[in-house]
Amino acid sequence: MNRFALGFVAALLVLGGVWFFVDKKEDKEEIKADSALIQQQILNVGKLIVTEGYYSQVFTFKNSQNLFMNLFSSDKKALVVVNAKATVEYDLRKLETEVDEANKMVILKTIPEPVVNVYPEIEYYDVTQDYFNKFEAKDYNKIKTSVTSRIREKIEASGLKDDARERLMSELLNIYVLTKSMGWTLQYNENVIESPEQMQELKR
Repeated sequence: MNRFALGFVAALLVLGGVWFFVDKKEDKEEIKADSALIQQQILNVGKLIVTEGYYSQVFTFKNSQNLFMNLFSSDKKALVVVNAKATVEYDLRKLETEVDEANKMVILKTIPEPVVNVYPEIEYYDVTQDYFNKFEAKDYNKIKTSVTSRIREKIEASGLKDDARERLMSELLNIYVLTKSMGWTLQYNENVIESPEQMQELKR
């Protein structure tokens, strides 16, 4: 009888050990599968988000030079019409993340800054210039630099960057939804993200 009892206990221990290791193996495989799915989602998010705006502006360029000991002046001027496309971009390929499998946590380490690009198309009308003061390459470069600067100022005063940021957050929200549905945690700057509203506050 004692031998039967010992055999029964031994069988239970063996079955318990097998169950324990099989269960642990399944947990590890599930975590790795979850990690792979999350990393794939992050890669899918890693694309360029672009918000576009279009601006038009008309201004007069004028330059005057004094000649012959200020006895005469030589002028040049032009009516400048600018149509510009501006983009605000987040290159999410520069999004830095870390997947902590042990703690089932996805860590957003760095969110890239927005990049503003301006593509002006400049047309010149009513161009007048004197023999001693002609339009040169440096004048056109100066006009382009001035135009680009003015457009950037308009972008800062408009809602274009806010619109780009909202699109950024909508992409990052996909990571939050995925991690939440899988029982993982999303963290940024040592703060656990617990709601979509918190996502909207990032980078503010």
